[in-house]
Amino acid sequence: MPTYQYACTACGHQLEAVQSFADEPLTECPACEGRLRKLFSSVGVVFKGSGFYRTDSRGGSTEGAKKDPAPAKETAAKTETSTSTAKKDPAPAAS
Repeated sequence: MPTYQYACTACGHQLEAVQSFADEPLTECPACEGRLRKLFSSVGVVFKGSGFYRTDSRGGSTEGAKKDPAPAKETAAKTETSTSTAKKDPAPAAS
């Protein structure tokens, strides 16, 4: 269940209350019986693991992902071709 912070508009008394989402908000200050209002503050969120950056959720549909692996494959193919052609050429016979 969430914890809500309240502050009294009359005396400035602050309190925290653990309430269900279905519960009605508190309206009366326990110190002076003045009117309460909810306080809102920033929430500390820490994202851990993968999937939180732009590039983590992309499945190769970006141009950067297509460009990086392709040159490596082409270079490997050129190396294999030049090596295989060198092996197929017979050595000239000595006369």
